[in-house]
Amino acid sequence: MPAPQRYIAHFDLDSFFVSVEVLNDPTLKDKPVIVGGSRERGVVAACSYAARKFGIHSAMPMKKAMQLCPHAILVRGTRGEYSRFSRWVTEIIADKAPLFEKASIDEFYLDLTGMDTYFDVFKWTIDLRQEIIDKTQLPISFALASNKLIAKIATDQAKPNGYIFIQPGKEQEFLAPLTVNKIPGVGESTYTTLKEMGIHFIGDILTKTPEELEKRLGKWGAELWQKAHGQHFGVVAPYHEAKSISTENTFEENTADTDFLIRELVRMTEKVAFELRQDEKLTGCIAVKIRYPDFETTSRQTTIHYTLRDDELIHAAQDLFHKLYRKGKPVRLLGVRLSELTNHAVQGSLFGDTEKTNNLYKAIDDVKIKFGKTSLQKARTVSKGKE
Repeated sequence: MPAPQRYIAHFDLDSFFVSVEVLNDPTLKDKPVIVGGSRERGVVAACSYAARKFGIHSAMPMKKAMQLCPHAILVRGTRGEYSRFSRWVTEIIADKAPLFEKASIDEFYLDLTGMDTYFDVFKWTIDLRQEIIDKTQLPISFALASNKLIAKIATDQAKPNGYIFIQPGKEQEFLAPLTVNKIPGVGESTYTTLKEMGIHFIGDILTKTPEELEKRLGKWGAELWQKAHGQHFGVVAPYHEAKSISTENTFEENTADTDFLIRELVRMTEKVAFELRQDEKLTGCIAVKIRYPDFETTSRQTTIHYTLRDDELIHAAQDLFHKLYRKGKPVRLLGVRLSELTNHAVQGSLFGDTEKTNNLYKAIDDVKIKFGKTSLQKARTVSKGKE
């Protein structure tokens, strides 16, 4: 019996940060808006379509962006609102889709395979998009296709605020006229090499053999040939809260020393925050667990603005600890868990308040990678020696 036809939808909130800012301040509508840091040292986290007409794009240094469009409106960003709207859209999708993956704070894949037995999959997807727009007022685009690769590329073609269906069997026909840098993973260097080979459009790759591409691009050449033929076998990874990063410590001796417990809590939070950044994730939920000598175990969690920063996570962990801990009672085990994880890609790395702070975390992480996770610790995590 042949495998059922795959149907994968890719939803992407258009200029998400900017769209949220426009909802909160309608006077920004249709204007060149940039969300990011300071004019001199910041980086563009997102920009409106009006700003893109001047050549501005995400991750561009703010100084250059302002040179391209001096009259652009700079908005620092309201991170809590981005988290709130992202959760709202996630809840709408979770309520309807049988299987979905939250690829980032504003991007989702839905596996609708098998649903065509019961109804029109394309119409169902259109209706879901309209429900998201009606409830949140956010513009959102989607593409329906036979795999994740085609769906993602097609969504970019459907923007802004549109949708498209690439019928099974029409993948190569759709891809052929697009420039090769539309394929995810083809950066400036690869794009230059391909143009030197006379390859400007995806259809041009079809005239080459995998061996020819491998000769110039290595293993990536064979993968590129496969993608140009519309072939991709990535699965939609189910989104669920069990996906987490955690650590816990069972103490050699039970302790009611609050200062010691706080130091351990900070140390463990730093540890999971480091792992979070290495996995290129953001977290939207943190939990603290306490186990007492009689094995009574209690835990408490709280949702937070999506973040990857130690200082924010430590503050939340300490707040949970103080609400949870029964003062004076010895503790056997202490644990910290981060959940509601999502990829951050470029925009997540810009979630910090300043570029200086982000660079500091990167420098600290580089030292930890080179010399070990405990090579740098906050002063409060280090026990004081005897005088």
